[in-house]
Amino acid sequence: MHHKGRPLTRRDFLRGTIGATLGASLLGPKFVTAGGKPAGKSLVTIVRDQKAMDASNNVNPEVLKTMLDQTLIKFTGKKTAKEAWLSLVKPEDTIGLVPTPHLNPTHQEVVDAVKGSLIEAGIPEGKILHAQGGPDKPKACTALIGLPALKAHWLTGIGTVMKLYILYSGKPSYYHDESNAKLGEIWNLPFVKGKTRLVLVDALHPLCDKGPQPDPRYKWAYNGLIAGTDPVAVDSVSLRIITEKRKAMRGEPWPLSPPPLCVEAADKVYKLGTSNWDKIKVEHYGWEKELLLG
Repeated sequence: MHHKGRPLTRRDFLRGTIGATLGASLLGPKFVTAGGKPAGKSLVTIVRDQKAMDASNNVNPEVLKTMLDQTLIKFTGKKTAKEAWLSLVKPEDTIGLVPTPHLNPTHQEVVDAVKGSLIEAGIPEGKILHAQGGPDKPKACTALIGLPALKAHWLTGIGTVMKLYILYSGKPSYYHDESNAKLGEIWNLPFVKGKTRLVLVDALHPLCDKGPQPDPRYKWAYNGLIAGTDPVAVDSVSLRIITEKRKAMRGEPWPLSPPPLCVEAADKVYKLGTSNWDKIKVEHYGWEKELLLG
């Protein structure tokens, strides 16, 4: 089911009219925490280490593993990475890892670190799948772990969390330009809905403009991992970092084009989580320089 007529615009969101035009079947349940309790504020963690990459932007796997362990422990409140994973997934799950593909992809080191950590937690290697691709990929999984790269995108504004599942739609070009507002509907497809157990953003070497093509003028060493179970909150934090980096580069606001309507729509229209900064709790650990949280 799709919105009929003219493209969705930011003005629609400000007027608060879009929700009433969409069928109730599109609207998912209110966001709940991993423990199943209604969320007051959505927790998003940022773990950074200046040594995550060297001067040539090569990833240090040992530092990255420590960052991942810290992320899992800090986010879940568990004592070990194993306990953290087992609070998010079950050993009997078939777990799909979903990295950003192609241009400016998720670092393979991040994918490998997550897979290795899951195996250490007791998940059989054969139950961990690469799940980026067409609609058949999530259908084979009972749980998904989103591993998007932090980047701007010239067709959707931001190309991070909400865009991660675009290939699951079978019609990615449909969601470009202002229609990026509809990306949230992919998360509510019956073979996707409710399967995402964690979103872990690769924010080691982000891209703040001209994505997905890798333009070195707009890449920088943030050396971070951003995590949460509320995908909209995680994308909101991701968007804030990109927006603040763009502002710092220009010395004045530098809006993304097209505007990333998908983040607000994922909240207001598709009910996937919160984009309200007052309802997001950001906890950051490690390297403090240029956090870019505004």
